[in-house]
This record gives sequence, C-alpha cells and structure tokens, in this order.
Amino acid sequence: MHIPVIQGTIRRRILANYRVDPSVVEKLLPRPFRPKLIQQYAMVGICLIRLEHIRPRFFQPAIGIHSENAAHRIAVEWLDHGILREGVYIARRDSDSWVNTLVGGRLFPGEHHHAQFTTIDDHPTVSVHFRSDDHKVQVTVKGHSTPELPGTSVFPSLQLASAFFAGGALGYSVTHDPNLLDGIELKSRMWHVEPLEVEHITSSYFEDATLFPPDAITFDCALLMRNIPHEWHSRHQLRTG
Repeated sequence: MHIPVIQGTIRRRILANYRVDPSVVEKLLPRPFRPKLIQQYAMVGICLIRLEHIRPRFFQPAIGIHSENAAHRIAVEWLDHGILREGVYIARRDSDSWVNTLVGGRLFPGEHHHAQFTTIDDHPTVSVHFRSDDHKVQVTVKGHSTPELPGTSVFPSLQLASAFFAGGALGYSVTHDPNLLDGIELKSRMWHVEPLEVEHITSSYFEDATLFPPDAITFDCALLMRNIPHEWHSRHQLRTG
C-alpha cells in the first residue's frame, strides 16, 4: 500500500503504558515479533492522539481533517534479514473520523473501528474517554501534567522513557487478513514528552483477563505530547507466521 506522504499536527498525544509479564505478551504476538523489554518487563499501552490539519504533503492546512484516535499497542522488536528492528504491534485502532474508518486499510494503512470520543483538555488537566460503536472497547484516561514520572515506574528517568517510546515510530496494524499487517511510520519533526500523572484509567482491552491475567499487568506511567508537526509514511505490509 503506497500513499503520498501525509502531514499534519499532533495537537495532543497521550501514551498510557502498562508493564506486563513477557510470557503473557509473547502469546499475543505473531511472528516475527517479540516483546521489547525494559527491566525484564514487556510494555503495552494505549496511544490517544488528536490529529489536526491532516492532508497530503504540500497541501494547505485549511483542507486538512481533524480526528480523535486510539491505538492499543505492544512495544516489539524483530529481526529483518539479520537486522534488529523495533516498533509497535497495533492490535486495534479506533477513530471518531468516518474518513479514517472508511479509507483505513484501503487507501491508507491501518484499519480503524469507529468510536465516540469525549475529551476535556484544560491544561494542565486532560481527559479522554471513548467507546467503540461495536461495544468491544472502552477507555478512559484522566490526568494532569507533572514534573516527574511516578516512583513506581520501571523507567528510572524521563529521558529513558522518552527514548524507549521514540523507538515505536514504526507500527504494524492488524487487518482483516490474520496473516497480513499494514505498516506505517510516524516521523515527528520534534520529539518532546512530559509526564502525565494519571488520576483514573480504565481499558476494557487491557482489563480482559482472558488476554491479560490481573496479576501479570500493572499500570506503569503516562506521557503527554503537544503541538508536534509530523508526517505519516506508508511502509511495506508484513506477512506473519
């Protein structure tokens, strides 16, 4: 799937992250992926992202579209012809944009499910809630900006956390074909994160005990990004197994 470069602005991006027993995550990953570890933990999470002025490169911002989006993802690494790669495996994408839902996986990499989003962004407080139209996924994240990561996080510093998640720019998303993944890469013209102190978080996906036993998954930390110029680049599809 080859598309023109898409550009826009990440108005707000929350990375809400859980640490998980790697043996649990390994069962959810198709080959060639394996969990990318930090202090012997796998990292999974929800990317909640508001995109604005999304349009083909060199088009004027006025014609771009805006949308609220979510991706449930797992930090992964894999060997590609002997070279170690890293990125994220995206188990599900949701969006409030019917454009994303209709063209995702057809004209644009990444199949999306339609969802209803409710957001409050009153800096430093931010709250995002969404429920998918198919009633399979419901997420709420509420928090506020803070200077430091929680002391319980596996990341000893914000710099190390930032570097870990910056490596997740290349994403492979599930499609209707269980053996084929859509590839897309996020190229940010700047990369800046700040800690988000989470007051409340729920995810029906990560709270599904058939996928994540409660004693194997723990909320770790959240990061917040704002006002990031960026581009989306399509990458080759990946056949699994």
